[in-house]
Amino acid sequence: MATQKVTITLDEQGLSRIKALVESGKARSVSGFIQDAVRVSLDDVAGWGAMLAEALAQTGGDLTAEERAWADRILGTGKRRRHPAA
Repeated sequence: MATQKVTITLDEQGLSRIKALVESGKARSVSGFIQDAVRVSLDDVAGWGAMLAEALAQTGGDLTAEERAWADRILGTGKRRRHPAA
């Protein structure tokens, strides 16, 4: 698989912990650790997406526009009206 070099920013404590894993032989390299973490995260996202799709299929599919509007009202996440400045 082709790779591409990128720059990322990590907090110092996280980087220190990764380096300690590398030094103890529990991780092959900082880069390798990050690659593994990204792979696991992408697999998790795909797994949750599949689980959500299955749950939606079992419960009747995506929300209707009416159901979404109801949920937005209850959760307070719908479009908010702008009031003119006084």
